[in-house]
Amino acid sequence: MAHLRSRRRLALAVPVVLSLTASLGFLPAAASAAPRTAAAEQAADAPALAYVVNTKADHRTITSVKRAIAAADGTVVATYDRIGVIVVHSANPDFGKEIRAVRGVQSAGATRTSPLTPAGTTDAGAADFVTAAEAARTRAASALTPGSEPLEADQWDLRAIGADKAAKINPGSSKVTVAVIDTGVDDTHPDLAPNFSASQSANCVGGKADTSEGAWRPYTADDYHGTHVAGEIAAARNGVGVAGVAPGVKVAGIKVSDPDSGLFYPENVVCAFVFAADHGVEITNNSYYVDPWLYNCMDDPDQKAIVDAVNRAQLYAQKKGTLHLASAGNSNHDLASDAIDDASSPNDSTPVERTIDPSECYDIPTQLPGVVTVSATGVQNLKSYYSTYGKGVVDVAAPGGDRRYQLPDTPSKDGRILSTMPNGQYAWLQGTSMASPHAAGVAALLKSKHPRATPAQLQALLKAQANNPGCPESYDQDGDGVQDATCEGGSRVNGFYGFGIVDALRAVK
Repeated sequence: MAHLRSRRRLALAVPVVLSLTASLGFLPAAASAAPRTAAAEQAADAPALAYVVNTKADHRTITSVKRAIAAADGTVVATYDRIGVIVVHSANPDFGKEIRAVRGVQSAGATRTSPLTPAGTTDAGAADFVTAAEAARTRAASALTPGSEPLEADQWDLRAIGADKAAKINPGSSKVTVAVIDTGVDDTHPDLAPNFSASQSANCVGGKADTSEGAWRPYTADDYHGTHVAGEIAAARNGVGVAGVAPGVKVAGIKVSDPDSGLFYPENVVCAFVFAADHGVEITNNSYYVDPWLYNCMDDPDQKAIVDAVNRAQLYAQKKGTLHLASAGNSNHDLASDAIDDASSPNDSTPVERTIDPSECYDIPTQLPGVVTVSATGVQNLKSYYSTYGKGVVDVAAPGGDRRYQLPDTPSKDGRILSTMPNGQYAWLQGTSMASPHAAGVAALLKSKHPRATPAQLQALLKAQANNPGCPESYDQDGDGVQDATCEGGSRVNGFYGFGIVDALRAVK
């Protein structure tokens, strides 16, 4: 899986966010379409690319732009009229340049760098499945605590944020839904079936929502990421397996991963945000970055168009009452620094080494305005060794696991996160991919208690209930005498934890 959040996520300081928001959709467009080039006319057999075309959100402009798309040898796949985003396929190598010159087009660009064929997430490392012997040992330990789920003794993460105690006070409302925008969710899993919302689930691959029965499920058992994330949020307390942070809320699955590459292309994510908003989803979890660029630089027309399209979609969802949470990434990068080396982009063709300025090149959706950025911690409430961080970027922290330096005193003594997997199984994973759903679960508990809270108010509540351990005196994890990361800030807000580690018990109280 290419970029599941094991991926990194950037968040802008407020002034930068505002300037980014203001800039999207208000750039002048040229007066008329450019003439067709000889290269375009000779490209009948060229491979097709996918594009996003961003326009003014009015019927006349969209209709006019659609005519120009057809004239430039483009085929409209989906149109999101309310946000002015059109998903297009075209084999014309000059399509982007031609369509950017059309009146009413505010930005347009390719969403990939390699042709369409007939993964990116933020988990760090492969999954380890629970064996029968391990499960038996853990069930025996769990039985010592009345009311525990069979595998809960290994869920140090729930106890770290008081989720086990919170469930006895308020497990969350079934009127609140968290949509997992990911690789799909196996709703047949016995820990997920009781809380799954099929009516709020879909397959958005290709940029158009498919709501047919089971379309939201993972392609294969190897596409387990979304199912693991879903269990962390809302695995039911039903005497089976594990428990989620908010075991009383609903969970939905919106699949956005490409079936061939596993990548999360922009048009899929645009579809997911709009679908979630239009189907009454209160919270989305985003444990990935949008492919193929880890950072999208605004001086590149293709990357700018990607930022524009995804931002329009997530802002649309926010306006309709949806709060988004996203993982910070697993590169141990300081997102508040002046420069970051990116050697992974584009990840759908040949990566090119480049140095980017995170205030001008954005990790999305993590770095978009209003999105809650989540870093990862281990059992010692210390930043996980892999977790990306940054003062003014990270909003809150949550358990994501750390099998290298922070090992719990549990039956399996595994510092990672135990959760649900396809086909009724369970496995360990770690990453900021695992941290974000813990925070999303706490946000769902807050929404259950404050049903009228807006996304902005819910984000404020999430920050207010967090516990901040402050910057550690030393962060030399491997003991070589060199600091492995530098935490800036104080006990109220800092680069490692933002406003602090989420607290489910405080949330319900």
